[in-house]
Order: sequence, then structure tokens, then C-alpha cells
Amino acid sequence: MANLKEIRGRITSISSTMQITSAMKMVAAAKLKKAQDAIVMLRPYSEKLTELIENVSANADPEQVATYTVQREVKNVLYIVITSNRGLAGAFNSSVVKELNLQLKKTTQSYEILTVGKKVYDAVWKNKKVYDNQSAIFDHLSFDKVSRFTAQVMKDYTEGKFDQVFVIYNKFINAATQQVITEQVLPIAMPEVTSTAAVDYIFEPSAKEILENLIPKSIKTQVYKAVLDSVAAEHGARMTAMHKATDNAGALKNDLVITYNKARQAAITNEILEIVSGAEALKGN
Repeated sequence: MANLKEIRGRITSISSTMQITSAMKMVAAAKLKKAQDAIVMLRPYSEKLTELIENVSANADPEQVATYTVQREVKNVLYIVITSNRGLAGAFNSSVVKELNLQLKKTTQSYEILTVGKKVYDAVWKNKKVYDNQSAIFDHLSFDKVSRFTAQVMKDYTEGKFDQVFVIYNKFINAATQQVITEQVLPIAMPEVTSTAAVDYIFEPSAKEILENLIPKSIKTQVYKAVLDSVAAEHGARMTAMHKATDNAGALKNDLVITYNKARQAAITNEILEIVSGAEALKGN
């Protein structure tokens, strides 16, 4: 059994760890509220934008929307993979890297990876082809920053460098739940017109011009939504991980306190026995 000094040192160390994990939990909870509000506000806009594109495209000539919708032979694939820049968030980052590896095992085409987050960049840069690293966007995250690298991806897609683009990220469900999602960004899927009764729209400007503006905005919004989802999911995962770490540290500390008290009681008992034995020896002399 460890001596009393060692046990006291371990108890002090665990107490310090509990303070750190508890503080990190509170910081993550504060950041989660802001990130959750951002993604909750963006989702209705993204859904309405998609709905608007569907309504307009249903009445447009298919050739007018072919820039980002045409299905061509897939030879080159780009994966936009989103993680965080920091760890201590449970399986948040590793689950995304695991999903990426599963996707790469299934594909037979040439691929490149656009990393958003240091954790995924560290996991892939040695043995996989990295198209670009956008980990710095988390320093001051904004739609403009995401829009810039998304625009470059769209440009390369229209020039034929990529035939498909996917985004892999953690979707925010709630503070305790994140779901790893793989979404196709390009080419975008246009809805099939199922109704024979077409809705008569008057377009100003033309349907083609409207779609040429809405579709790129929709693609950029989709990627931005994935980034915001990932940010909210990260804070939720970190808050949950730090909560569990604090609870585990508390349980370990309690066990050590019991061990310390038992060891201290045994030491006191031994000292009493030594005193009594000495007194009996003196009495006998």
C-alpha cells in the first residue's frame, strides 16, 4: 500500500484536475449557447433557400441549371472534412476521421481532402493528398471566410477538376448527441417534378438568372451550415466529456480518501500497539 504522503499527493493532484475539468465544462456550456443559437437560426434560412430553388427549378429548362447539377462520370472526388482545432472532446474528432476512412475505402476514384480543423489535418497530411487546409477559419469564423474557400471549390468543380464534392462533419442534435454526416454538396440534386399541374410563375429577372444566383448561394450556405453544426457539436461534446471527467475524478478522489483514512487508521493503530508493547516491557523490567 502507498504511504500517506503519496496518497495525499494524488488527492491534491486529482482535486486540481477536477477544478480544471469543471471550469472547461462551464466554458464549453457558455460557448455552446452561442453556437446553438447560430445554427438554429441558420437552418430555417437554409431550408427555405432549398425550397425556393426547388420551386424555381421545377419550372425552368434543365439546361439552364446544368452548371452545378449535371451528373458526369466520377473520376475525381473532393471531401471537405470538418473537425475542431482542439481535443478534449471525447470521440468528436476521431469519429469524423473514422467516417472519412470508411468513405475512402468505398471509393475507387482519385480523391483529395479539404481539411477544416487541425485534428483532421494532423490525421491525414502524412499519407493522403490534401487539397487545402482551412483550419484558421475558426479563429474568427464568418460566412465570408467559408464562402471564399467554397467558391474556389465550386470553380474547380466547374472546370472539371472534381466530379463530386462531399462534406463530412458532426451534426448537432443536442448537447449530449452528435451525428456524423456525409452530405453530397456537388453536383446538387434537383427535385423531380411529380405533379402534372405546373405552377405558373412570372419571373423577373428570368428563371435562369435567379437560379444562377441562388444555387451558388445555396451551396455556400450548405457548407457554412455544416461548419456551424460542427462548432455547436464540438462544444456539446466537450461539455459532456468534461462533465464525465469531473465525475470520474470525483469518484477516484473519494476512493483515495477512503484508502487514505484506512492507511492513517492502520498507522495510528500500529503506533498505539508499539506504545503499549513498550509500556508492558518497561513494567516487566
